[in-house]
Amino acid sequence: MKTLSELRNYYNTTLLPELRVLEAQRKKALNKILIAALVIIPLAIILAFIMNDVVFPGIVAFGFLVGITAFVSKKYVSNFKTEIIGKIVTSVEKNLIYSKRNRVAKTLFMASQIFKHRIDVYKGDDHVRGKLGKTNSEFSEIHAQYVTRDSKGRRNHHTIFKGLFFIADFSKHFKGKTFILPDKAERFLGGLGAMFQSWNKTRGQLIKLEDPEFEKYFVVYGSDQIEARYILSTSLMKRIVDFKKKTGKSIYFSFIATKIFVAIPYRRNLFEPRIFRTILDFTPIQQYFEDLQLAVGIVDDLNLNTRIWGKQ
Repeated sequence: MKTLSELRNYYNTTLLPELRVLEAQRKKALNKILIAALVIIPLAIILAFIMNDVVFPGIVAFGFLVGITAFVSKKYVSNFKTEIIGKIVTSVEKNLIYSKRNRVAKTLFMASQIFKHRIDVYKGDDHVRGKLGKTNSEFSEIHAQYVTRDSKGRRNHHTIFKGLFFIADFSKHFKGKTFILPDKAERFLGGLGAMFQSWNKTRGQLIKLEDPEFEKYFVVYGSDQIEARYILSTSLMKRIVDFKKKTGKSIYFSFIATKIFVAIPYRRNLFEPRIFRTILDFTPIQQYFEDLQLAVGIVDDLNLNTRIWGKQ
């Protein structure tokens, strides 16, 4: 299934009966949340009058409601992913295997070397793997964080990356490392930004390419100037630029150990149903489908199935 019209037909014939069952589960969970709110909020108001403090009771009430919402929604969310997201994945590409709890391994995320900061908390879900044409691929949502402590010893979590992390076999052999990063410095600082780029030695040499549009969006570092240019052919640079425009996001790439790693930041959770929104609506289903198509489409967008360099 590749088109929106095919998805709509699939939605009407296959997904809608399951969605009606899940909608009943959603409403049941929502009723429990509303009952909890009717108990907790008045208690918080009474406590605020007794303590003459609105902030503390408000924080406590909010924390309780968030926890209750997560608890009563857990089964509904799990069933939704199994019955709906799992089916959408296989409808997009029948060879793919979906796991709602698994994620790209932390070792692979770190092997990409895209993000250099230490990782203290590593979470993820909605793992998809399989062969797309000739290309072995996998991806999942990832949320990587590091933790600091303030002067009072309180833990503060800082996001390193949150979004879709994709790995695939690359169609060329290479020995070194090549990194393609969003070119934020030169875009905002002009010549000064270019100077800052040249100071970044942690990723190897700054590699200047003869493609003005590509360099408008990206900066390239690598361990080998010749190999980086071998990897980044004119056609691949164009495909990467087109993919960046298609997503409208700051995308990170690395080429290491004959694999391509792609990190696409998202603020929202990609495949999570909203407890306060009906699922008998085609719009969120379309969004899940488009998010999956974006990930699966990386192989075609970057032409990874071409094996003219001898790699099979």
